[in-house]
Amino acid sequence: MFVATPGLSPRQKAAVVVRMMLADGAELELAQLPAEIQALLAQEMAGMDLVDRATCNEILTEFCDQLEQIGVAFPGSIDGTLDFLGDRLSSDTANRLRRLAALNGSADPWDRVSALTSPQLADLARGEAVEVAAVMFSRLPVACASEVFGLLDPAHARQIAYAMSLTGGIEAPALRRIGMALMRAIDALPQPAIDTRPVEKVGAILNFAPATTRDTVLAGLDQDDAEFAGRVRKAIFTWANIARRIDLRDIPRIVREVDAVTLSKAMAGATGDNAATAEFILSGLSSRLAETMREDIEALGRVTAKDAEEAMTAVVTVIRRMEQAGELFLIVESEDDEVTIRSAETE
Repeated sequence: MFVATPGLSPRQKAAVVVRMMLADGAELELAQLPAEIQALLAQEMAGMDLVDRATCNEILTEFCDQLEQIGVAFPGSIDGTLDFLGDRLSSDTANRLRRLAALNGSADPWDRVSALTSPQLADLARGEAVEVAAVMFSRLPVACASEVFGLLDPAHARQIAYAMSLTGGIEAPALRRIGMALMRAIDALPQPAIDTRPVEKVGAILNFAPATTRDTVLAGLDQDDAEFAGRVRKAIFTWANIARRIDLRDIPRIVREVDAVTLSKAMAGATGDNAATAEFILSGLSSRLAETMREDIEALGRVTAKDAEEAMTAVVTVIRRMEQAGELFLIVESEDDEVTIRSAETE
């Protein structure tokens, strides 16, 4: 059927808007819609054929006019509201609201489970039956689950991994009951006044500290508490760590996410120990792109140490964001690697 007039229903108009946005390359999170809305949208799209350009333009104009009339939009759910309010609410209040929302069926208990830190999830896994822990790991993002696995005893982790093979047949009601049970267990976990672990906090601070400050602090920590200093080093990820902790195959994706001028400044200012990272990045690109980047670096000329360090920090920030979003994984350095690096630094 060829539609030549704008006499379409609201659902059909919504289908046209979604179809055109997808055709333009928009990444729509349709999975976030209620299941019944997803089904209705799919049904409408399945029943439509061709829509002429004039009708599409009229629908888009109407859609944009309606958007412009909106003064303010609210999240529409307790989880979205709590995410929006962020740190403006106390953790106790936020947790109580999430628990109440889960109890009355307006929120998913697994959202609160997934929001826990890795150490808290590890404590939860140790205190629950292996089968329950297996369901929990099945619901966690891969990057998060991998980190929590590393905090468990290897034998316990193996048991959970095997039990995960048996979780495929769990139905939604049972899954919700397990999530509710874990929420009650969460309330029994210790709630420290400072949420972030000292190692992570110090590591995060030193990530963005000037290199001279970072080296001085780490040298002092070596003298005060070598074991703590070693853990902080593992939590740090700087420009110099890229060559050791990034898979070469991920370099093209990282380069696409970083501003070209910023990357060129970082690489142009990479001297001494930092020069190896610049060469590592170039080696992960096609020969044509690498040659173009070398020309851009040469055209920049001399870059001040301050500008170079700021550019390197910007690149590291992009990598951290991609890692947190599960778009790439950082290579975990072994104890032997850490000893070798420390020895090289002291020679």
